Amino acid sequence: MKTHRHRIYQRFFKRPLDFTLASLSILLLSPVFLIIAVLVKIKLGSPVIFKQQRPGLNEKIFTMYKFRTMTNERDANGELLADSERLKKFGKFLRSTSLDELPELFNVLKGDMSIVGPRPLLIEYTPLYDEQQRKRLNVLPGITGWAQVNGRNALTWEEKFKLDTWYVENWNFILDLKIIVKTILVVLKREGISAQGEATMSRFTGNIPALEKQRKDHYE
Repeated sequence: MKTHRHRIYQRFFKRPLDFTLASLSILLLSPVFLIIAVLVKIKLGSPVIFKQQRPGLNEKIFTMYKFRTMTNERDANGELLADSERLKKFGKFLRSTSLDELPELFNVLKGDMSIVGPRPLLIEYTPLYDEQQRKRLNVLPGITGWAQVNGRNALTWEEKFKLDTWYVENWNFILDLKIIVKTILVVLKREGISAQGEATMSRFTGNIPALEKQRKDHYE
């Protein structure tokens, strides 16, 4: 639940700050955008921008933008190959440096995302959240967040949700500033890029209480 203090910070400070930082970043990094776009086109193919529907604030669905990091290679049956096979060296570089996330700055301009907040996950995960995990949908999703600077994809899903929930209950200007600074350090060190044994992160399959509630609601 948002407190009065959170609402004031969101309206008069966080949103204007997001818009200003995103605008300046896009302007200053425009040559980088162009170079990456050309290299993605050459090395990984089209489309250069990867688009995917994600749940945002209060479960509102929006289209998230990222630079493509995988090829569209398929097997003899026309099925996409495993992520680990489609994630080439250049794609790994984009992910390890977080350069693939740069187009999300346009999501921030549109108001679908914030610079700092819980990372927007797949739509299919939403019905699997328990009551505590669902709190992450009470704020705008972010390009970076408390979980990203405390382990990133090396975290378990349980650890990641606990960090996201803690952020939702404690966010403020000082915390956001701290996360932005720590994000720069994490990216430079290239920490927590992927979960152990995974190309990126293992799929979230929910938990027993959430699944039991889902079944109960289905039959009522």
